[in-house]
Amino acid sequence: MTRPMRLAAAASVLLVLLAGCQSTDNTGVVRTNEPAKGDFTAFGDTFDGLKTISDVDYYASDQAVTEAKTQFRSENYGNAGALFYKATRLAPNDGVAWLGLAASCDRIRRFDLADLAYGRAYRLLGATPEYYNNVGYSYLLRGKLQDARSNFLKAYELAPNDPTVANNLKLLSSSVRNIERS
Repeated sequence: MTRPMRLAAAASVLLVLLAGCQSTDNTGVVRTNEPAKGDFTAFGDTFDGLKTISDVDYYASDQAVTEAKTQFRSENYGNAGALFYKATRLAPNDGVAWLGLAASCDRIRRFDLADLAYGRAYRLLGATPEYYNNVGYSYLLRGKLQDARSNFLKAYELAPNDPTVANNLKLLSSSVRNIERS
């Protein structure tokens, strides 16, 4: 390797190492890539007053999830599904949005889409009572009563005092007693 090429390689390595530098303020919090007090933006103004990511109080999907829950409670399941879908596009790691999307898909009988959304919600939220309760209700809507019971019981084990889980277990037992055949 010639001398200029070695020098260029060493300079490249040094630049890469310096690009990853971090600073620590007096609170012990490590901050990366934050501007200094007197730095200027590309537009010529200072960074004072600009919010950094750590200052944000909400997630981008919050408004969509709030509106979706309102639509779901009003039994506008198609609108709720569209808003939950929007929330999953805004924040793909929002497990609540995925769970809401799955529940909305259940109500419009798109169980294929509901299963996909439940899979994503499980990866993000884990084994929560809400997850098992919703999956149980999905199976109840499909007429798969054994699967519904299994999921409701898992939800009940995790949250024995949850009134929604208790109500769904009662609903399941009444469904078993009052089977309608056409």
